[in-house]
Amino acid sequence: MNKNIELLAPAGNMEALKSAVENGANAVYLGGKLFSARQYASNFNDKELEDAVKYAHIRGVRVYVALNILLSDDEIDEAIDYLVYLYSIDVDAVIVQDLAVIKILRELLPDFEMHGSTQMTINNSYGARLLEEWGLTRVVLARELSSENIKYIHDNAKIGLEAFIHGALCISYSGQCLMSSIIGGRSGNRGRCAQPCRMPYSLVDLDTQNIVDIEMEEKYILSPKDLNTIEDLDQIIESGVESLKVEGRMKRSEYVSIIVNKYRNALNGVKVSEKDKKDMAQIFNRGFTKGYISGDRGSTFISLDRPNNRGIEIGNVTKQVGNKTYIYLKDKLVVGDGIRIIDNTGQELGLIINKIYIKEKSVDSGEKGDTVYIKGLKNGFIGAKVMKTSDITLLKESKKQYISNSFTNVHMAVKIYIGRPVILYLWDDNGNYIEVKSEILVEEAKKVATSKERVEKQLSKLGNTSYNLKSIEIDMDKGANIPIKLLNSLRRQAIDRLNSIRVNFNNRKLLKKDRIEKYKCELKDIKIDKANAKRKISVMIDNRENFERLNMNKFDRIYINFIEGLNDVIDTLNDNGKEIILSTDRIIGDGDFDSIKKIFNNVDLKKVYGVSASNLGTIKFIKENFDTNIHCDIGINIFNSVSAKFLEQYGISSITLSPELTLDQIRYITKRTDIPCDIIVYGYLPVMTMKHCPFSLIRNCKNDNRCYNCEFREGFGLRDRKGEIFPVKRNSGITTVYNGQTLMLLQYIDKIYDSGISCIRLDFNFQEPISEIQKIYYDFSNNKIDINEANKFVENFKRDRSITKGHLFRGVL
Repeated sequence: MNKNIELLAPAGNMEALKSAVENGANAVYLGGKLFSARQYASNFNDKELEDAVKYAHIRGVRVYVALNILLSDDEIDEAIDYLVYLYSIDVDAVIVQDLAVIKILRELLPDFEMHGSTQMTINNSYGARLLEEWGLTRVVLARELSSENIKYIHDNAKIGLEAFIHGALCISYSGQCLMSSIIGGRSGNRGRCAQPCRMPYSLVDLDTQNIVDIEMEEKYILSPKDLNTIEDLDQIIESGVESLKVEGRMKRSEYVSIIVNKYRNALNGVKVSEKDKKDMAQIFNRGFTKGYISGDRGSTFISLDRPNNRGIEIGNVTKQVGNKTYIYLKDKLVVGDGIRIIDNTGQELGLIINKIYIKEKSVDSGEKGDTVYIKGLKNGFIGAKVMKTSDITLLKESKKQYISNSFTNVHMAVKIYIGRPVILYLWDDNGNYIEVKSEILVEEAKKVATSKERVEKQLSKLGNTSYNLKSIEIDMDKGANIPIKLLNSLRRQAIDRLNSIRVNFNNRKLLKKDRIEKYKCELKDIKIDKANAKRKISVMIDNRENFERLNMNKFDRIYINFIEGLNDVIDTLNDNGKEIILSTDRIIGDGDFDSIKKIFNNVDLKKVYGVSASNLGTIKFIKENFDTNIHCDIGINIFNSVSAKFLEQYGISSITLSPELTLDQIRYITKRTDIPCDIIVYGYLPVMTMKHCPFSLIRNCKNDNRCYNCEFREGFGLRDRKGEIFPVKRNSGITTVYNGQTLMLLQYIDKIYDSGISCIRLDFNFQEPISEIQKIYYDFSNNKIDINEANKFVENFKRDRSITKGHLFRGVL
């Protein structure tokens, strides 16, 4: 395989980092205590980060730090200090999501390498080229791409491509999931995801609330299996991926050791054995899938019955007598192993094996074919499966294994002449060259001279270093005598000096503090107070039927997300003096842009205000193909004033701010940018956007594994354990899950406008009382009714449905 391919490993702590390096990773990615999308991992404090960079760099391994969350404005100063710190300790690259970080690094630290996080939802070549234009050198592609999709991006963009090859999968497109924040205030975009996708749901009919398929009751419909592509690496590499990424910053070091070791061996041309596959499954699995990258979907993609580690089946319970539970073994069981016993009803019990018995005798292990028994279990498990969830032998082996080529080759030459200092030369294959001399002169031996063999033996003692002595040349006088301590001292000096050179990969010049503080002040520059601007109302419509129900007198701007009779619709809106924005989807593949171009070419864009983008690739596509205004919708995740300024500088005309912002955060943003901002004040917010189709799991679905192009579906929902129902729509290969509670911010319209918002937005995605909603928002915005009437409307409205204020006052973690 291509030796230039990077194997990128996760590191949640220093032990995991060392495991990754020793087992052949070319690079590691990790998070500090700040601004990381895995806030529940151990992560690295500042001292640990410095040690991690030194440890990795000495061994020729690059270090990428994840700063891949959305930043609030009150975190910007701290983020700048953190970025400067990472730069100063020679971190090789930063993994970013927030556009604010891109702006800061471009302006303050332009030579600091940036990688676009998978949170940026880059799923097309236009998005890849946009990041390239913005100065990023690599993008972590959306997990939903096939190898063919990746190949197209590689052929049409110059930016480096990184793809996940192993580990846990998100069911939603990363960066497009609000489920965790909507349910409990823990935002995935802020690194605090509570993983609601790992909870059980039932697929129900929205009208009757009956379960669509009884076998889909309380199942893990949204819980993907773990990605495992070890047998598909050639295909992935041929697609143009330059970095192969293992997921797992929350995983223990033994997991990192085992998984990285297997992939490194595979990349080195070692055939994947059955033991390799078994070890990978044993260390952790939810069941394995080849993922979208290799074509899996539907029932082959989801871990329907269990959201956590399955383990490996090693036997079954044959009988229970008294306090003894007898197990017939299909594989080895050792004292210290962890097991889970699961009966036919789903009842289960997990435990660590502390004693094993065979025929009344305590033993250390049982072999395949043995019947053993353990003590202390309650009755009721006869016939149950026994799964090994942790293997003590494998865990111990993982601590000892390493890949031989994880060591760096070095070369030595030494000159030993009587009456002169000893000179030791040391160099590596990267051109780093060291010369050290002894302070004392070489003496002639009085009795026994030092042999070349003894010199080589002492200089070769590199056991506690990361180096492997590839060659040594010894030039010495006969009869010379050199103290062993001297040779050891010269070796240590040379190694220390080589280490100090190898630690500093990037040879950076540090910024002066006054430059940093001045830059912080520039970012906080207050623009204008927009509180007295005209109170505009916009509506979002996604079908012609809802459009026909609109009252043309009670809105100013419309976002149109349908194509049926589009030219007639535009003419009608123009006749009524409305500002028109053509809306595009969050997920747009490279194959979709031709269709969008045909639609737009059949429209007189002079009659519309502009186009709305919820995908970064769409921004680039519109810029390159059409002369029109661009609006950025919530899929772009604008969470702070610096991101808003960045888009304003890029030529974006208006933005919809993130629905995860509070009113105070919104006010801060609007005061520091001239770009018009709107927020959604009514509607069902999309909380997940996914390629997976839940309908593909039901028995009567005929589209399983062909579900990319299935027909439009609606009228269904996902019911969680608490009885909340989340409506679901499936269209053009994309599933959108909506919040079951209606966002209703009517009472707070005065405060919202006073915060500097130029336009409030009503989203109509379902059969709703459109004229009624339009009227109440219009009347209250224009002071035709008072707060008492607004409150009365809301009280009546919530008798028929659940409502929410979203995050306007509570915010997100």
